[in-house]
Amino acid sequence: MDKPVVRDTALLVFRAVLGVVFIAHGWDKLFITGIVETTGQFSAWGVPQPKLSAYIAGIGELLGGALLTVGLLTTILAGALALLMVAAAYFVHLDQGFFGDNGLVSGGGVEYPLVLIAGLLMIVVFGSGRASVDGVLSRA
Repeated sequence: MDKPVVRDTALLVFRAVLGVVFIAHGWDKLFITGIVETTGQFSAWGVPQPKLSAYIAGIGELLGGALLTVGLLTTILAGALALLMVAAAYFVHLDQGFFGDNGLVSGGGVEYPLVLIAGLLMIVVFGSGRASVDGVLSRA
């Protein structure tokens, strides 16, 4: 199989998986857990400006994940989402150790945010690939 096709397919799958993860987390913050409860959680974790941060996290994850999935503004959004995950790792997960399945409330340690950060940095470095809106626009 042609190497560029394999690379672009891998980037498409990678972006889609990460995008869906972020869409799900943003949807949860905004509509399932809700912004009021999310604000309360952020406040309890010591996140600065918890209400504003809850909106930024929820909208950023939902919209960023959707655009990441289709590959629009991909490297910028991957970088922004990586910074969001650095903040989540610092404010929420760092004090709970490494492992994500340690049984503590709110998802445990830094293991999961670190994986997301690494994946997002791969997209920052390698881009969205040709199977993306960015790829189509750059060929136009």
